[in-house]
Amino acid sequence: MLAEDSRSSFGIWAEEVNSKMSSENLSIQEHPDIAALRDRFDLTGSSTTAQVVDGVTMLAGLYLAVSPWIVGFNTTASPLMMSNLIIGLTVALLALGFASAFGRTHGLAWTVPLMGAWAIVSPWLMNGVDTTGGMIASNVIVGAVIMVCGLGSSGFGTFFNPRR
Repeated sequence: MLAEDSRSSFGIWAEEVNSKMSSENLSIQEHPDIAALRDRFDLTGSSTTAQVVDGVTMLAGLYLAVSPWIVGFNTTASPLMMSNLIIGLTVALLALGFASAFGRTHGLAWTVPLMGAWAIVSPWLMNGVDTTGGMIASNVIVGAVIMVCGLGSSGFGTFFNPRR
């Protein structure tokens, strides 16, 4: 009889736990593990190193966006001008998102190194573009900076432990 009482009380306790943990009562956004992970990413994103990397990424993106006018792309480089403008503004906006809400935007950090790689190879892959040495050097240098900073931003969420 004692064994049956303990089983029935365990059964009642298990039902209470299951009802409290059911998806009907707890959304995924409110789950304690998700909240802890977001807090960790926000703490990571607010570190000085992350803020510097995000700032350099944003400046590199802005430079890429305006580089056609700084370097003096010729009129036959309009596809490259549009590519630099779009990719540069996208990188700058992503960096702004990383700096302000890393916990919400860290999942997009892997795209920044890809955009940096595109900036490096785009002078050779765009059709109808008559490139100059300055155009190539500008794209390669700023693309490399964006790649390195993007890899850094991607690594913050994985390798950086702010509590150390």
